[in-house]
Amino acid sequence: MTASVSENLEAVQQTIAEACKKVNRNREDVELIAVTKYVSAKRAAEAVDAGILHLGENRDEGLLEKYESIGEKATWHFIGSLQTRKVKNVIDKVDYIHSLDRLSLAKEIDKRAEHRIKCFVQVNVAEEQSKHGLAVEDVIPFIQSLEAFANIQVVGLMTMAPHTDDESTLRSCFKGLKKLQNRIQELNLPYAPCTELSMGMSNDYAIAIEEGATFIRLGTTLVGNER
Repeated sequence: MTASVSENLEAVQQTIAEACKKVNRNREDVELIAVTKYVSAKRAAEAVDAGILHLGENRDEGLLEKYESIGEKATWHFIGSLQTRKVKNVIDKVDYIHSLDRLSLAKEIDKRAEHRIKCFVQVNVAEEQSKHGLAVEDVIPFIQSLEAFANIQVVGLMTMAPHTDDESTLRSCFKGLKKLQNRIQELNLPYAPCTELSMGMSNDYAIAIEEGATFIRLGTTLVGNER
């Protein structure tokens, strides 16, 4: 029998609390995003009813389907690679976009948005060919090129770690993103405060928290994967 979201949430909250305690962080500094791409709108609504305020989707169709039934009861995150031509479909529904990785996408977001969109620049820290995102050395020049876009605020950086159980590999990836965040913050760019780090998923979120994550993106562990 599938566990309820509330039951899963209890276990997740315990893990988050332990990870925060381990490195003397405040629990309130870590936001939990329920990634609902593999579950139904009903299951996503169950997450909201359990007290999860942030929902993440990686396809425009999935976001629109769930937004229709849940609406503004949740804060919406678009966490997948976003095609430029699909920006118009989601831009007025989302609060955060976690996958800003190219100038053409920035231009479309700025053009279509009716309010300032909080964006994470996606970074391919692990340099995996299968992953989207900018190379580390390209991130600062890219962020500097965004100054002209009034509807974009770079609130932070996002990465996806390699799918591995090797803790040293995971920590290296997360530390790399944190180090890059510090460099950007030193630039004191008003449009790019870069105070947030979106990193950590079901298999590695405790490590991500220990290395500075402020948003973690949990799917299977939290809401499961069946529609």
